[in-house]
Amino acid sequence: MTREQVEVAVVGGGPVGLMLASELALVGVKVAVFERRKERIAQSRALSVHPRTLEILALRGLAERFLARGTPLPTGHYAGLDTRLDFSVLDTTFPYSLFIPQALTEALLEERAREVGVALHRGYRVGGLWQDAEGVRLEGEREDGTFQVRARYVVGADGARSAVRTLTGIPFPGTDVTSTQMLGDVVLAQPPPGPVMSRTSPNGGAMLVPLGDGVHHRIVVVSPGRQHVPLSEPVTLEELAGATREVVGTDFGMHSPMWLSRFGNETRHASSYREGRVFLVGDAAHIHMPAGGQGLNVGLQDAMNLGWKLAGVLRGLAPVSLLDSYHHERHPVGARLIQNTLSQTALMTQFNPAGMALRDTFSALLTWPPVNRVLAEQISAFDVAYPSPPLPAPEGLKVEPGVCGTRLADQPLCGEAGTSRSLYSLLHEGKWLLLRRPASSHVELPTSWRGWTTPLTAELSREVPGLGAWSSLLVRPDGHLGYVSH
Repeated sequence: MTREQVEVAVVGGGPVGLMLASELALVGVKVAVFERRKERIAQSRALSVHPRTLEILALRGLAERFLARGTPLPTGHYAGLDTRLDFSVLDTTFPYSLFIPQALTEALLEERAREVGVALHRGYRVGGLWQDAEGVRLEGEREDGTFQVRARYVVGADGARSAVRTLTGIPFPGTDVTSTQMLGDVVLAQPPPGPVMSRTSPNGGAMLVPLGDGVHHRIVVVSPGRQHVPLSEPVTLEELAGATREVVGTDFGMHSPMWLSRFGNETRHASSYREGRVFLVGDAAHIHMPAGGQGLNVGLQDAMNLGWKLAGVLRGLAPVSLLDSYHHERHPVGARLIQNTLSQTALMTQFNPAGMALRDTFSALLTWPPVNRVLAEQISAFDVAYPSPPLPAPEGLKVEPGVCGTRLADQPLCGEAGTSRSLYSLLHEGKWLLLRRPASSHVELPTSWRGWTTPLTAELSREVPGLGAWSSLLVRPDGHLGYVSH
């Protein structure tokens, strides 16, 4: 048996686990990732990175890596409705969704993890978990024997069938599969024009996008006559082509499948994201119909939220009570995710006259810009604001209701002597940012905050709605506004 001791053990080496591990290693936390697969998966269930996710990557200086490999799309979709969501109106440096296969996202995040010193162990399957007042013990199997790990904290990033969640006993209530759909990554002899094709009729629904390799297309089909086929039954090319013809009138001459899969609408939400020294992130905490491409994105945002808090506690920069805020902040986000994907499921799987009428009504509503923007902000996670402060306000600063807890968009900061830096560039180290306005009275942080905070005297280049005449701002490591003084 091999034995290892770390500060944090992350179970699950997909994008979410790698993101979390990188956040911890960034500040010197000894972290190891234990992944049951021996190699990265080649298939890509997720195909896009949404605007807020691009922002959190930019907060750590990683966005350019993704932008160099992906394709910006200025629109998204809600339930595959004919009226697209317009991301171009959003207040962000990234007013688009980035089309990038999940396999490439994972490769880029693994590259980052190795750069900051994360130990990645592949072929490790966790089978036992015990925790006490001092830490957690993991045991499991690997190819050449067994292993044991002792960690101060454990994070389950191991997906929908999470071993960590099961072994910890965290309830995972929800609903079983009631509808199944098909997807295929195939070659088309006669591909349709345009980057995205979406079609819905009483015969079903279909969405088709090119995968960016110049060869394959992804097609997803909901067939009324095939919605109750069990997940265990493999999809055949003939089945996929036949369902596509029923909806679109052609199968585009599809051939040479690279991947065929059946997925369902099982929906579950962990009752708690924390049990003692064990945390859940991503699909280990919430699963749902993959509507709107949100699952991977919300998981990466979970990882960002937990990462800086766990790092702060482990480095003695914050009280252990900060860890409670992870569940308090992210569980409501997961609940809203479940709500909006259930809503989209109803719109995507009902092909009777009532269901088609409902789709027409929603699509018409989305032509009204205020409605379109609300759902665009929901899908992109720009509507996320945290109502309660994660820590007591330092002396001289306070919580401004309705403003503190909201995300700050990146913008140039106008420094002394005419210097200029972007807001997000000052958060690359995963620290808080104390922004002091020139020619204003300045807050002096307590000693306990100074090792975790970057101070800067500068002016925002544009006003923040509701903020008023501020003199100092304390910005969280995840880019949300923490505290303010006037």
